[in-house]
Amino acid sequence: MLDGTIIKGIGGFYYIDTKNGIYECRARGKFRKEKVTPTVGDYVQISILDEENKKGSLDVIKPRKNQLIRPKVANVDQALIIFAAVSPQFNPDLLDRFLILAEEQKLDITICINKIDLDKKRDFEKYKDLYTEAGYRVIPVSAHEKINIDELKKSVQNKISVVAGPSGAGKSSLINCLNPNFSLETGEVSKKIERGKHTTRHAELMEIFDNSFIVDSPGFTSLYLDNIEPKKLQEYFPEFRQYYNNCRFSSCVHINEPDCCVKEHVGNGINQIRYEKYVALYNEINEIYQERKR
Repeated sequence: MLDGTIIKGIGGFYYIDTKNGIYECRARGKFRKEKVTPTVGDYVQISILDEENKKGSLDVIKPRKNQLIRPKVANVDQALIIFAAVSPQFNPDLLDRFLILAEEQKLDITICINKIDLDKKRDFEKYKDLYTEAGYRVIPVSAHEKINIDELKKSVQNKISVVAGPSGAGKSSLINCLNPNFSLETGEVSKKIERGKHTTRHAELMEIFDNSFIVDSPGFTSLYLDNIEPKKLQEYFPEFRQYYNNCRFSSCVHINEPDCCVKEHVGNGINQIRYEKYVALYNEINEIYQERKR
């Protein structure tokens, strides 16, 4: 059998990237009986049925290290979260929600701030500093002016990266910069509502370089954190990690408790703005959690 990666699935056909090229495969019936659906990003093994026409049978799906829901893709290494500096206006609340969901999936994270050429006041720099201080890799770029594109290319080398971010942030334009052969359709931003006309239709792994894939995802304007446990939220703020095991109480949630190591480091290791965001999100999530318990 031949090892490969599912890069696209359409109408019951799966396209498997292997060292010998891309094969069009049908999945064996056993997966349906086992209620297992092959997913883009799956590492698989195939049998070759017709080498000349690159036809095969998808026989084995290897264990997944993770699986995202939207887009539906498996074995992702990194979330490349793209926001615009302006047009649409940078939204740190929305970015924090993307970050928490990516942290929950245990993904490496790179924040990309696009359209910096349009930000005449360079307000993006305060956000770059804020999230860099929190422990994230932040790359300011311009798809239009080709600023820092080489650094962005380095961030996706030898990884499967899911590209996420709100509509209109320029995700497709940046993907086209990474590999101009893609020529993805890009949506214009409505000046009235400042949202992109979404152009992504289905999950597909696109190879930028050897062994380096990206998958585009639908744009979002809001993200709900309904499934996050309140107690676990602290784990998704990387700047908390060196402190939260040193609190007096093991059940500390770092809001009202005495002798809290996290609170002691607010302003000295933990940014005040990030701490206030944590408290607001904790209260939001905890309210939902308590309602469900009633």
